[in-house]
Amino acid sequence: MPAPVSPLRLLASTLSLLVWPALILLVAGDWRWPEGWIFSTWFLGMGASTIIWLYPNDPALLIERSRMPGSGGQSRRDTIIVYLIVLGFLVWIVLMPLDARRFHWTPSLPLAIKLVGGGLLAVAWFFLFRACTDNPYASSLVRIQRERGHRVVSTGVYGVVRHPMYLGALLMVVGGPLVTGAASALALTVAVLPLLVLRIREEETLLATELPGYDDYRRRVRYRLIPLVW
Repeated sequence: MPAPVSPLRLLASTLSLLVWPALILLVAGDWRWPEGWIFSTWFLGMGASTIIWLYPNDPALLIERSRMPGSGGQSRRDTIIVYLIVLGFLVWIVLMPLDARRFHWTPSLPLAIKLVGGGLLAVAWFFLFRACTDNPYASSLVRIQRERGHRVVSTGVYGVVRHPMYLGALLMVVGGPLVTGAASALALTVAVLPLLVLRIREEETLLATELPGYDDYRRRVRYRLIPLVW
């Protein structure tokens, strides 16, 4: 039987979803900011849909994804990378309302650009959601989950790229600034991208060494992050 999800853990997951949209609108200083509400609604919908699916279908993964950094055998190096990514995400979240609404550092973007951003967010939702529903071992920590019978998953979105969750995250951090109109947040995305590349390389080294079948999977699914590119 899968491990039950405690009400406290479920509450913590829900509250963690609400913090980020609330922060966006608070920093914007304008609760009527349309683009802020659009992105916030997307963010809540994406996170809530994943939790709602995992709670009855894969509670063990919901628990796994709520692990604290540094636990479960995660390396110190990856723990540091996770904290740096979280810090980058916090700065990214704050930059969008500061730039686009409070200080207007970026000139207003054309509607077509914002629609492109909305399209990227829609695809991001698909990859982020399916990465969790297709892979019962989609932990937020780089570790071998021996206690959970960790194995290679190559179906669904994992047959498109080897790291579909990272692809979804990348589409989010590009689409969000386009929708809200914050070039500074987009510039931060470019600056932090090498950190994501480093984590992917570190993760693949661990999986190829300790997870049976991963080398064969790498040969079958050629691209790590972006189809036809890398």
